[in-house]
Amino acid sequence: MSERAMQEPTLLLLTALADEPRHGYAIAREVEKISDGRVGLRTGTLYGALERLLKEGLIEVHAEEVVDSRLRRSYTLTDTGRETLAAEARRIAATAREATRRLGVGGKPATA
Repeated sequence: MSERAMQEPTLLLLTALADEPRHGYAIAREVEKISDGRVGLRTGTLYGALERLLKEGLIEVHAEEVVDSRLRRSYTLTDTGRETLAAEARRIAATAREATRRLGVGGKPATA
């Protein structure tokens, strides 16, 4: 990935895969849960994003099975995906710490 900030849907999708492999529908539900219902991924958007992340090497197919005559894939993070997500989490945390410091939230008031 580039050095620019990760788009929120990508961040949420990778986060949904951080603790265990999931198939598409489970990923979509987990993204909704993580985002407190703010982000809902439509089927086309979800599978387009999964294909892009597969090509970028951030996720891989964990397993494939046939359910009700349809192929169902589950996905998991690659080592690169895990490292990328960890780096983005650190970047976001550092920005949040600085914003909190400048706002004087939870500690000493900010000085002008």
